[in-house]
Amino acid sequence: MSVVNDFLMRHNLAPECVDMDKLTEGFLAEMKMGLDGKGGSLEMIPTFVSEDCDIQPGQSVIVLDAGGTNFRTCLVTFDEELKPVISDFRKVGMPGVKQEVSAKEFFGILADNVERLIDKSDRIGFCFSYAANITPEHDGVPIIFSKEIKAPEVVGMPVAQSLLNELKERGYDVSNKKFSVVNDTVATLLATKAGCSDPASGYVGFILGTGTNTAYTENNALITKLGNLKNGKQIINVESGNYDLALGDFDKEYFATTKNANAYHFEKMISGAYLGGFATFVIKKAIEEGIFSKQFAERFNAIEGGLTTTTMSFYLEKCHNMDYDLVKCVEGNEEDALNLWLVIRAVIERAAKLTAVNLSSAVIKTDAGKNPRYPVIINADGTTFYKTEFLKKYTEIYLHEFLEKKHGRFIKMVRIDDSPVLGASIAGLSV
Repeated sequence: MSVVNDFLMRHNLAPECVDMDKLTEGFLAEMKMGLDGKGGSLEMIPTFVSEDCDIQPGQSVIVLDAGGTNFRTCLVTFDEELKPVISDFRKVGMPGVKQEVSAKEFFGILADNVERLIDKSDRIGFCFSYAANITPEHDGVPIIFSKEIKAPEVVGMPVAQSLLNELKERGYDVSNKKFSVVNDTVATLLATKAGCSDPASGYVGFILGTGTNTAYTENNALITKLGNLKNGKQIINVESGNYDLALGDFDKEYFATTKNANAYHFEKMISGAYLGGFATFVIKKAIEEGIFSKQFAERFNAIEGGLTTTTMSFYLEKCHNMDYDLVKCVEGNEEDALNLWLVIRAVIERAAKLTAVNLSSAVIKTDAGKNPRYPVIINADGTTFYKTEFLKKYTEIYLHEFLEKKHGRFIKMVRIDDSPVLGASIAGLSV
């Protein structure tokens, strides 16, 4: 174990290498820079959307959800008790995942899936899970595509208006359509409106799935890059996945192998699209340094395509299940089996500690959660967070030790089903 621990410490892979005080201080400083418009790696995008939205019984809204992997469309109607009812649901793959698409192809695929709904409501809530500047007209203009989406022509185009233009070309009357584009994390925060009635002093939306991001509510007076806004609050899309952080040499080397190598470093250290690839990279480096046997190296290198976050997690969940490739790799060698467990666990626990830094920064920035009877409610969404072995568990441990015990801030973590869809529907009804 000492050999593995030395390897992990030497390359800043161990969770002990994450200084929560230092990193949280840095994260908060970057948040302020973003709000002031003075650069930094956190965009801190104003949304012009408040968490205080009125919903009326019987209202319907067309909902579009462009996620990291899938594009979902449906109709959401609020019943007499203001409970959301989802109908006419459809899911297809996101354009640009498998191969690069033009702007015409991108919006054409979106329109193909919206046509059946377009006459069912004049309100459209569009959950767009990528970095985009939100205009005062509630449209979204992509800044960059993360999560390996390949649609460069779409960057800089207003996504809602471009979609309506495509539908207009197909003969649909879109003159009365009103829309609101929100990030998936903003939608996750808004979903607390429909899915959580617990008393709270603040809200945070958090996604850790294919990618990662955070949203919270900020006082307008502190968003100095918008000018002299003195009253009210609005939700801020932090774009936390772009936090510029590299703890060790392996992080920097791995970033260089990814699309947009100079962006979304934080996302590449903790999210589902990258954790498996990073673990593959780390294990191969460990092989080079003699941590594993020659037989393990031969077996591991024979795994086609390397690891995914799911297959990496499987090993920690059931490290004796011979149906799993990684278990086969260590068959007959207990030292390899233990070393592999320690390396993978460290990658995940470090990701959990970084996740706790992210969430702690958002909660501290809200200036809420000081009374345990009125905590900050964190609506956490994303399969990576919930399905990756130990990730949620260790995140909560670090939040308890750092945020509650050290900073006196109290949280309640919830999971609201269909959060991006529900939040987008509320955003669509707010315009």
